[in-house]
Amino acid sequence: MSYFPITKQDQVEMLETIGIEHFGQLFNAIPSEIRNPKIDLPQALSELEAQRWFRELAGKNSNLKSNLSFLGAGCYEHFIPSIVKHIIGRSEFYTAYTPYQPEASQGTLQALFEYQSLICELTGMDVSNGSHYDGSTALAESVLMTLHETKRRKVLMASSVHPDHRRVTQTYLTGTDFEAREISFGQNFELNLDSLKKELNQEVASLVVQSPNFFGSIEKLNEAEALVHQNGSLLILVAHPLSYGFYKTAKEIGADIACGEGQPLGIPPGFGGPWLGYLATTRTLMRRIPGRLVGLTHDTDGNRAFCLTLQAREQHIRRERASSNICTNQALCALAACVYVASLGKTGIRRIAELNLENSYYLRDELSKLKGIKVLNPGAIFNEFVVELSKSVDQVNQKLEQRGIIGGLNLERFYSGCKNQMLLCGTETKSKEDLDQLVQAFKEVLK
Repeated sequence: MSYFPITKQDQVEMLETIGIEHFGQLFNAIPSEIRNPKIDLPQALSELEAQRWFRELAGKNSNLKSNLSFLGAGCYEHFIPSIVKHIIGRSEFYTAYTPYQPEASQGTLQALFEYQSLICELTGMDVSNGSHYDGSTALAESVLMTLHETKRRKVLMASSVHPDHRRVTQTYLTGTDFEAREISFGQNFELNLDSLKKELNQEVASLVVQSPNFFGSIEKLNEAEALVHQNGSLLILVAHPLSYGFYKTAKEIGADIACGEGQPLGIPPGFGGPWLGYLATTRTLMRRIPGRLVGLTHDTDGNRAFCLTLQAREQHIRRERASSNICTNQALCALAACVYVASLGKTGIRRIAELNLENSYYLRDELSKLKGIKVLNPGAIFNEFVVELSKSVDQVNQKLEQRGIIGGLNLERFYSGCKNQMLLCGTETKSKEDLDQLVQAFKEVLK
C-alpha cells in the first residue's frame, strides 16, 4: 500500500485551522523544564553487569517481606489466597488477547462476566463493567457519565477524596467546558455539609465523595445523599471494596455510581500497578457505562454464550456519540479480583473486613495513650486513621525504617495544612504482636 505523507502546505493549513503557529505549541501544557531533558546515558553494560546492577538497585528498596508496613493511602497489603496466582498464571488467561472473537474467547468472557457479577454483589449495584485501568480512571469516567446524563457542567468533589483520583479527574476535564469544584472537609476529616449546601445549584451534575475517605473516616452520607438528589444531581461513591464487607453497600447509601481502586481484591501492592478500577451503576445509567461490558446470551443452538455488549465507545459508534474512548480493561487483574472474591465468599470477605476494623481500632487506641501522639479522627474508620506527631513525619519514618518498619504517609505531601500528620493503616495481615511492635517503636522514637 502506498504511503502519502502530508505536504508542507497540508501542515500550514492544519496549523491555521487549530490556531497555532507551530506544532511545538501542542506541548505547552508540559512544563518547559521537562520538555527536552538532556539524556546522559552511561556506557553499555554486559548482561552479567546489568543483572548485578539491578540486584543492587532492588536491594535499596524496603519490601513487605523483610519490613512491617503500616502504609496504606490507596495501596494496601492484604492477604491473597495462593489460588489467585495459580489461576491467573494459567497460559489461557495469562496470554489471552482482547476477546473480539467470542467463539474463541468463551473462557475469558465468562471470567469477566463473573467479575462483573461479583462487583454487583459487593456494591449492591445493578450493573458493572469489566474494569478500568485503575481507581483514578474509574472515577474520572464516572464523572463524565454524570455530566453527560444530566447535561450539566459542574461536578463537586470532596477534598477528602484520594488526591490522585482528583488530579486525574481534573486532567480529564482540562480543555472542556466542564468544571470540578472541591468541597472542604470539616471535623474528623468528614464532608463539610455547609460548604456542600452553598455549592449545590442547577449546574451541578454530581457529588463525588469517598467513604472510607482518604483519611480513613467513614462519611455520614444520609443528609448529603438527600441534598444531592433533591437538587436533581447524582451521587458518586468511591470506596475501598473490602469495606463493603462490613459497612453499607453503595446501593444502600443511595449512590448512583460506585467506583474505586480494586487493588485490595487479590492484587499485590507492587510498585504502583498494574491494578484495576471497578465501576458499577444503576440500571438507569446502564447505557452510559464506559469500557467493556460482557453479557450472557444463547447461540443459535440454544447453548449458553458470552459476548461483549453495549459497546458505546468510539471503536464502534460515531465519536461524538461515544460514552468513552476507553476501549479495553485490566482483564488479568479483573480475573485476579474475581478469583479472590469467589474463593473467600461472603463469609470470608466479611471476616477480613472485621479484622481490618479490629486491627485499626486496636492500633489507634494504643497509640492514643502515648505521649507525643494525638488521634485526629476518633470516629468510625475502616483500616486507616490520622495521628498528629510531636516530631516531623519524615524524621519519625526514618527512625522507624531503621527498626524494620515502614511507617505511615506524610499527609503534608498532599495537604499543606496537615503538618506533622501521619496516615496509618492496619490490615488483616498484621498480628497483635506486629501492632504492639509499632506502638513500642513509636514510644522509643518520640522520646
